[in-house]
Amino acid sequence: MIQAAARTYLHAFAGLSRETWLLSVIMLINRSGTMVLPFMTLYLTSDKMGYSVSQAGYVLGLFGLGAFSGAWVGGKLTDKIGFYPVQVFTLATGGVLFFVLGQMKAYPLICIFTFLLSFFSEAFRPANSTAIAAYSRPENRTRSYALNRLAINLGWAAGSGIGGILSSISFELLFWVDGITCIAAAVLLRIVLKPRATGYSQTTGKPVEKTGSAYRDKPYLLFIGATVLFAAVFFQLFTNLPVYFERELGLSRPYIGLLMALNGLLIAFFEMVLIFRLEGKRSNLYYIFRGVLLVAFAFLLLNIPGGGWLLAPLMILLVTLGEILSMPFMNSYWIGRTSETNRGQYAALYTMAWSLAQTLGPMGGARVADTGGFNLLWFLAGGICILSAWGFRNLERKNIPG
Repeated sequence: MIQAAARTYLHAFAGLSRETWLLSVIMLINRSGTMVLPFMTLYLTSDKMGYSVSQAGYVLGLFGLGAFSGAWVGGKLTDKIGFYPVQVFTLATGGVLFFVLGQMKAYPLICIFTFLLSFFSEAFRPANSTAIAAYSRPENRTRSYALNRLAINLGWAAGSGIGGILSSISFELLFWVDGITCIAAAVLLRIVLKPRATGYSQTTGKPVEKTGSAYRDKPYLLFIGATVLFAAVFFQLFTNLPVYFERELGLSRPYIGLLMALNGLLIAFFEMVLIFRLEGKRSNLYYIFRGVLLVAFAFLLLNIPGGGWLLAPLMILLVTLGEILSMPFMNSYWIGRTSETNRGQYAALYTMAWSLAQTLGPMGGARVADTGGFNLLWFLAGGICILSAWGFRNLERKNIPG
């Protein structure tokens, strides 16, 4: 049985390109410093900073607004100059801005540099997504994205776990570590991955004819709308949920950090194997719909009274399973509607959907928690996620390809 499990793991990782592995290693280094975002609300509401939950929510909203703008620009630049220079420049600039933001204490400066940091950080994403598509084959594209997500979540697990410890010493340490890992990722990318020409066929070497605009693809725009709703709920996991765990359930910061790390560890152990088993068996939308429903149930579960120490890890477990079923197949869906000449546009729209949700979700969630309490927030989160699932289900019923 152990040998059979080992063979399954080996097969799950087989057949991916060298460049896909390199991009994932670079992402692992970058995301190992993911410490600021999950602890940003706790940092701003700490005794040292003294800001309210609503003020912290507005800062996170600006993070989302900067990300939205950066994704649009990043997608445009990716289609124009290629994914390679966009990745190197945005990683290096983001690293420097982490150093700067950690020194800001005045609220207006925190807002300004949070916006700038998120602008450059998210301009990286369309370029990175386009690079993965360029270096993968249609039959293993979902696994290629899953490998990239594995790197992200391993980094997230390390960053969240260590971040919970470092935040107990000094929140400023989180900014330094995040900045260093961004710059290290940029340096490694520059050394090990060479630029690749874009806009040319990989088989004939001839220029690829320009194809339709993502902004006129109506089924894709419906997909983006459903993604925004889902992502607005999902971002509660890293923003308002840690505050709920600390204030309402009385959990310690190191334990909260371990819970956030649990999400990444579960993905690291199970996602690639599960995707290997599921890829190509059913439509992408089939899995997305069911994953989003699981996330809805997980947030509704938070309204069960008592048992915080047991309820919190169960909720994280359900959210993680829903994430595994939905997010890799979301990437496969949008990439299935693209060509080499418009891939940056599609990647930008998908990134912008998550960035818009990062603006509306944390800010709106913080306001709801402040005025109506966390129980109301979790009921709304579950309801919005169910509405999102209905949108994905509607696309599946219409047999919209992707």
